[in-house]
Amino acid sequence: MNGSFRVGSLFGIPFYVNASWFIVLALVTFSYGTELGATFPQLGGAASFSLGFVSALLLFSSVLAHELGHSFVAMRQGIEVKSISLFLFGGLASFDRESQTPGQAFWVAIAGPLVSLGLFGLLRTLLVGFSTLSPLAAVISLLASINLILALFNLIPGLPLDGGNVLKAIVWKITGDPYKGVVFAGRVGQIFGWLAIGTGLLPILLGYGPQWWNILIGSFLLQNAGRAAQSAQIERTLSSRTAADAITPHSPIVRSDLTLREFANQHVIGNTREWKRFLVVNETGHMIGAIAADDTKKIATSDWVKTTVAELTEPLTLETIDASASLLDALKMMERIHQNELPVADETGAIIGLFEKIPRSKSCDPNAKPARSPPRKPKT
Repeated sequence: MNGSFRVGSLFGIPFYVNASWFIVLALVTFSYGTELGATFPQLGGAASFSLGFVSALLLFSSVLAHELGHSFVAMRQGIEVKSISLFLFGGLASFDRESQTPGQAFWVAIAGPLVSLGLFGLLRTLLVGFSTLSPLAAVISLLASINLILALFNLIPGLPLDGGNVLKAIVWKITGDPYKGVVFAGRVGQIFGWLAIGTGLLPILLGYGPQWWNILIGSFLLQNAGRAAQSAQIERTLSSRTAADAITPHSPIVRSDLTLREFANQHVIGNTREWKRFLVVNETGHMIGAIAADDTKKIATSDWVKTTVAELTEPLTLETIDASASLLDALKMMERIHQNELPVADETGAIIGLFEKIPRSKSCDPNAKPARSPPRKPKT
């Protein structure tokens, strides 16, 4: 998240705070400190604002506990928690992948609200032992109310809220399609976003000022719900196509037994795309290394007819992807291994082409960027 900085780790999870968090911290400290000062005059200004500051920190501790609830359940499913961030609208736990079943997705989503409801119950129980007229009881009562609101607000059934993820899991279970779940929950989230904006603007018609907080929350829901639905549509399209469908035409793959003259005539001279490096395969199509186009300059032109590509091949290790794998899996794999090109292999392990993430006009190295098109097997 832009504007965030790391403040440490919790249970091995990187913990970030966004700059917008300090705005809420200051507002809660001031507003609740002022309220405590008015309710308990004996505190004095410094003590009341100190309690307000502590209350603000405990409020965000509740948000953090909520996100840890999601995180612990995800970790039990073998999902890596990339980070937890606190920002203007609360918190966000970021995972490296989605749950594999609707049931697992449901428990990750519901865990946060359950933690908040548990904290609400615990804090209300603690209040039994305190005088209702003490500053400490007021702080505990506030935290209990905040956790209840946090749980109920997040259970609104629209993305990106937890209730939206619960709804997504339910639709996924019913339809068997995770993308339908995201799209449906995203659309519901957009409806709630418009409703929040509407309630924020409605007071203007009655002669009052707008409810800015409602408008901000509505805009947040609207933007993120729409983004989630759009991403789901794209992922559905990518998962319906295979890596073999998107192999770069005339992929830079050559046989090791070609002479340099054949290599130059067939793959370098007149090629519409000036590849800088070519993957080299043996007679069975399995990758054995790579050759740089400029390496041919090391050999006299007169010797090209008796020098093979194998003699200039350098060892190279690249992860490959099965031709039958989806484009979505291919892109996720690229992100995981930080590689912008993937050799595509058939069921025997033979390389049939190259899949690139982003096209680049003139290139070919494992960090090159891409084009998409039909498969082409290396010449035999």
